[in-house]
This record gives sequence, C-alpha cells and structure tokens, in this order.
Amino acid sequence: MDMDAAYSNTDHVPDAAAYPPRWAAAAAAFRDGLGERAELDLPYGDHPRARFDLFHPEGAARGLVVFVHGGYWKAFDKSTWSHLVAGPLARGWAVAIPSYPLCPEVRIAGITRAVAGALPVMAARVAGPIRLAGHSAGGHLVARMGAPGLLPADLATRIARIVPISPVADLAPLMQTSMNATLRIDAAEATAESPLHQPVPEAPVTVWVGGAELPAFRDQAERLARAWKAELRAPEGRHHFDVIAPLAEPEGDLTRALLA
Repeated sequence: MDMDAAYSNTDHVPDAAAYPPRWAAAAAAFRDGLGERAELDLPYGDHPRARFDLFHPEGAARGLVVFVHGGYWKAFDKSTWSHLVAGPLARGWAVAIPSYPLCPEVRIAGITRAVAGALPVMAARVAGPIRLAGHSAGGHLVARMGAPGLLPADLATRIARIVPISPVADLAPLMQTSMNATLRIDAAEATAESPLHQPVPEAPVTVWVGGAELPAFRDQAERLARAWKAELRAPEGRHHFDVIAPLAEPEGDLTRALLA
C-alpha cells in the first residue's frame, strides 16, 4: 500500500486547497463579531505558540469546551478555527482553542506535553465540566489527554466527554509516509504516543469520522472505538475537511454529541 496516498486528504477531497483560506476568513469574521467576548492570545507557557483564544457565551458559562486543531502536527494554529466555536457558544459553553509547537521543532510527544500543560491554564479560567474535541492530529491529542496520570487528578475528574474527530489513533503507519521526515516518529514513540495503546479513559468517549473519508482514517477511528468500547459515529457523506463543520451549528450533530 502507498501510505502517502492512504493518508493524503488533500488529494482525496475535491477543491481541497480552498478550505484553509475559507476557514481562516470565517474564523476572523467570527472573532471580529464577538468583541469583548473573545479573549485572544492568552499565554499558557513560554513558547511563542503557547497561546490560546478563549470565547465566552452570553451569561455564565455552563462549562468549558476545548477544541484542538489538526494539521498533521506540523501546520495551522488556533486562528483558523474560531468559527467552529459558534455551536457550543450558542448553547452556553465557553470555548478555548490552543495553538501548540509544531514538528519538526518538537516531536509529537512534546506536542502532547504542550496540550497537557495548556489544559490546566485554560480550565482555571472557566468553572464546571470540560469537554474535549479535536480534529485529525487534534483528535489524537485529545485522545491522549485521557491517559492515566497525564493531567492533574482534579482536572481529569472534570472531563465530561472526549470526542476525537477523524483521529490518528495509531501512529505506526505514518512512519511509512514521506511526512515522517518532519514528524520523526520512531517505533518507541509510535507505541508510547498512540491512543490505541493506552488504557481506556475514565471520561465517556465518542469517536467521530466522516463516512466519506479515506479508508485509512475510517479504519483508525473504528479501531480506536473498538479498543475503547466507545460510541462510533460516521455521518454519511462527510469527508475529512467538512466533518468538523457541524460544530459551528448549535443543533449540529457534532455539537449535540460533544455536549451530550
């Protein structure tokens, strides 16, 4: 099997190049419309990318949603995804979106540690339960947050649901792709950093993947759901780039699942 083709969403999704600029424009317009309800570039560490945006609902928040972006651990930042908070925000939840250091400056294990370090800082800003969602590489990262001992115990008990969206649950196949020149995954890291090999999280998990995604991504999601005995949702017709779109809708199926 050609592993580059197996994991190349850009080659699989029609008009793929149009998605990032469209996301960025929608995100900027959404931030501009929120005014003081958007707190931007808040620090959680010393690295230049150790920053998060925090969006507040009208009135007291019911809790905190954290969305972790994708990009194969080597692309994008928090600013591209702000519009996706619209669904949870309209239902009374505060939403935080962190950036994180990227490969090849750091390895995937370092990104895991960065997100784990961001969560206590973000959680300190909003009381109540915490719900984690992440897309693609972000799906991997929120799944990793369910590992025992990775987060402080008092924070771990606040996590009410984890929703890995199109997650990479097993890193081993990526060792056979050309992008591994940037990611630098070796066998030890593939084992240590793959959610598929970690214990089942205490928090409820819903694994989400588009019904029209590449077979490799559907397989990754299905294997994680089986290993964790988690609910698996695969909305028909959704591909890797539009599977996250319903988060922007208060009644979107993905928003409802995250807040269930």
